[in-house]
Amino acid sequence: MILFLDFDGVLHPDEVYLVRGRPMLRDEGHLFMWAPLLEDALSPFPDVQIVLSTSWVQKLNFRRASNFLPEALRRRIIGATWHSKMAEEIDYSHWWNAATRYQQIRRYVNRAELTNWIAIDDDGEGWSTGDANKLILTDSQKGLSDAKLLLQLSIKLRLHDD
Repeated sequence: MILFLDFDGVLHPDEVYLVRGRPMLRDEGHLFMWAPLLEDALSPFPDVQIVLSTSWVQKLNFRRASNFLPEALRRRIIGATWHSKMAEEIDYSHWWNAATRYQQIRRYVNRAELTNWIAIDDDGEGWSTGDANKLILTDSQKGLSDAKLLLQLSIKLRLHDD
Protein backbone atom coordinates (compact mmCIF):
# COMPACT_ATOMS: atom_id res chain seq x y z
CA MET A 1 0.00 0.00 0.00
CA ILE A 2 1.23 3.46 -0.92
CA LEU A 3 0.16 6.49 1.11
CA PHE A 4 0.46 9.87 -0.61
CA LEU A 5 1.12 12.36 2.17
CA ASP A 6 0.67 16.12 2.22
CA PHE A 7 2.09 18.11 5.17
CA ASP A 8 0.20 21.41 5.48
CA GLY A 9 -3.36 20.94 6.64
CA VAL A 10 -2.63 17.29 7.46
CA LEU A 11 0.26 17.06 9.95
CA HIS A 12 -0.22 20.63 11.24
CA PRO A 13 -2.52 23.57 10.36
CA ASP A 14 -2.22 25.00 6.85
CA GLU A 15 -0.77 28.36 7.95
CA VAL A 16 2.86 27.61 7.01
CA TYR A 17 5.12 30.12 5.29
CA LEU A 18 8.78 30.20 4.35
CA VAL A 19 10.65 32.79 6.39
CA ARG A 20 14.28 33.17 5.34
CA GLY A 21 14.13 29.69 3.81
CA ARG A 22 12.66 28.02 6.91
CA PRO A 23 9.06 26.88 7.24
CA MET A 24 7.20 28.65 10.05
CA LEU A 25 3.74 27.90 11.40
CA ARG A 26 1.68 31.06 11.89
CA ASP A 27 -1.01 29.40 13.93
CA GLU A 28 -1.36 27.77 17.32
CA GLY A 29 0.71 24.66 17.87
CA HIS A 30 3.89 23.62 16.10
CA LEU A 31 5.00 22.05 12.84
CA PHE A 32 4.22 18.33 12.56
CA MET A 33 2.25 18.30 15.81
CA TRP A 34 -0.08 15.62 14.43
CA ALA A 35 2.68 13.41 12.97
CA PRO A 36 2.57 11.11 16.06
CA LEU A 37 -1.09 10.42 15.27
CA LEU A 38 -0.09 9.21 11.81
CA GLU A 39 2.74 7.13 13.28
CA ASP A 40 0.29 5.42 15.61
CA ALA A 41 -2.26 4.85 12.84
CA LEU A 42 0.38 3.26 10.59
CA SER A 43 2.07 1.13 13.26
CA PRO A 44 -0.16 -1.96 12.68
CA PHE A 45 0.65 -1.74 8.96
CA PRO A 46 4.43 -2.10 8.51
CA ASP A 47 4.15 -2.53 4.73
CA VAL A 48 2.61 0.89 4.12
CA GLN A 49 5.07 3.09 2.21
CA ILE A 50 4.88 6.87 1.89
CA VAL A 51 5.19 9.06 -1.18
CA LEU A 52 5.42 12.74 -0.35
CA SER A 53 2.80 14.77 -2.20
CA THR A 54 3.61 18.09 -0.61
CA SER A 55 4.86 21.37 -2.04
CA TRP A 56 7.63 21.21 0.57
CA VAL A 57 9.61 18.90 -1.74
CA GLN A 58 9.57 21.40 -4.59
CA LYS A 59 10.37 24.36 -2.31
CA LEU A 60 12.93 22.78 0.04
CA ASN A 61 14.07 19.63 -1.83
CA PHE A 62 13.30 16.00 -1.09
CA ARG A 63 15.87 15.34 1.61
CA ARG A 64 15.21 18.50 3.56
CA ALA A 65 11.42 18.01 3.41
CA SER A 66 11.76 14.36 4.47
CA ASN A 67 13.97 15.25 7.41
CA PHE A 68 11.16 17.22 9.05
CA LEU A 69 9.25 13.99 9.64
CA PRO A 70 9.85 11.76 12.67
CA GLU A 71 12.14 8.80 12.01
CA ALA A 72 9.31 6.24 12.07
CA LEU A 73 7.61 8.02 9.16
CA ARG A 74 10.85 8.88 7.38
CA ARG A 75 11.75 5.17 7.17
CA ARG A 76 8.59 4.55 5.16
CA ILE A 77 9.29 7.18 2.46
CA ILE A 78 10.01 5.77 -0.99
CA GLY A 79 9.67 8.91 -3.10
CA ALA A 80 7.77 12.05 -3.93
CA THR A 81 5.44 13.25 -6.63
CA TRP A 82 7.93 16.05 -7.36
CA HIS A 83 11.53 15.34 -8.39
CA SER A 84 14.25 17.95 -8.82
CA LYS A 85 14.86 16.82 -12.43
CA MET A 86 11.37 18.08 -13.22
CA ALA A 87 12.57 21.64 -12.66
CA GLU A 88 14.97 21.21 -15.60
CA GLU A 89 12.06 20.69 -17.99
CA ILE A 90 10.39 24.07 -18.48
CA ASP A 91 7.20 22.59 -19.99
CA TYR A 92 6.90 20.17 -17.12
CA SER A 93 7.47 22.83 -14.47
CA HIS A 94 4.67 24.90 -16.00
CA TRP A 95 2.34 21.89 -16.01
CA TRP A 96 3.25 21.03 -12.43
CA ASN A 97 2.55 24.50 -11.09
CA ALA A 98 -0.86 24.56 -12.80
CA ALA A 99 -1.81 20.96 -11.90
CA THR A 100 -4.09 20.04 -9.03
CA ARG A 101 -2.69 17.85 -6.27
CA TYR A 102 -4.83 15.04 -7.63
CA GLN A 103 -3.30 15.40 -11.09
CA GLN A 104 0.20 15.28 -9.57
CA ILE A 105 -0.66 12.14 -7.59
CA ARG A 106 -2.43 10.53 -10.53
CA ARG A 107 0.64 11.10 -12.72
CA TYR A 108 2.78 9.22 -10.17
CA VAL A 109 0.15 6.46 -9.87
CA ASN A 110 0.03 6.00 -13.64
CA ARG A 111 3.80 6.00 -14.10
CA ALA A 112 4.33 3.51 -11.25
CA GLU A 113 1.27 1.45 -12.29
CA LEU A 114 -0.08 1.52 -8.74
CA THR A 115 -3.40 -0.03 -7.81
CA ASN A 116 -3.15 -0.11 -4.01
CA TRP A 117 -2.88 3.48 -2.81
CA ILE A 118 -4.60 6.21 -0.80
CA ALA A 119 -3.90 9.90 -0.17
CA ILE A 120 -4.24 12.18 2.84
CA ASP A 121 -4.62 15.80 1.82
CA ASP A 122 -6.57 18.97 2.59
CA ASP A 123 -6.92 19.69 -1.15
CA GLY A 124 -9.87 17.88 -2.69
CA GLU A 125 -9.93 19.84 -5.94
CA GLY A 126 -10.43 17.90 -9.15
CA TRP A 127 -10.53 14.35 -7.79
CA SER A 128 -12.21 11.98 -10.23
CA THR A 129 -15.25 10.06 -9.04
CA GLY A 130 -13.30 6.84 -9.66
CA ASP A 131 -10.54 7.84 -7.24
CA ALA A 132 -12.50 9.93 -4.72
CA ASN A 133 -12.70 6.94 -2.36
CA LYS A 134 -8.89 6.94 -2.16
CA LEU A 135 -8.76 10.44 -0.65
CA ILE A 136 -8.89 11.13 3.05
CA LEU A 137 -9.79 14.80 2.93
CA THR A 138 -8.73 16.76 5.99
CA ASP A 139 -9.90 20.12 7.26
CA SER A 140 -6.92 22.45 6.74
CA GLN A 141 -7.08 23.66 10.36
CA LYS A 142 -7.69 20.29 12.05
CA GLY A 143 -5.68 17.90 9.89
CA LEU A 144 -5.27 14.47 11.41
CA SER A 145 -6.35 15.71 14.82
CA ASP A 146 -9.89 14.81 13.72
CA ALA A 147 -10.62 11.38 15.24
CA LYS A 148 -13.13 10.59 12.46
CA LEU A 149 -10.38 10.92 9.86
CA LEU A 150 -8.05 8.65 11.81
CA LEU A 151 -10.82 6.06 11.92
CA GLN A 152 -11.36 6.50 8.18
CA LEU A 153 -7.62 5.99 7.61
CA SER A 154 -7.62 2.85 9.75
CA ILE A 155 -10.56 1.42 7.83
CA LYS A 156 -8.95 2.12 4.45
CA LEU A 157 -5.66 0.57 5.59
CA ARG A 158 -7.43 -2.56 6.86
CA LEU A 159 -9.40 -2.91 3.63
CA HIS A 160 -6.23 -2.73 1.57
CA ASP A 161 -3.93 -4.68 3.87
CA ASP A 162 -2.23 -7.35 1.76
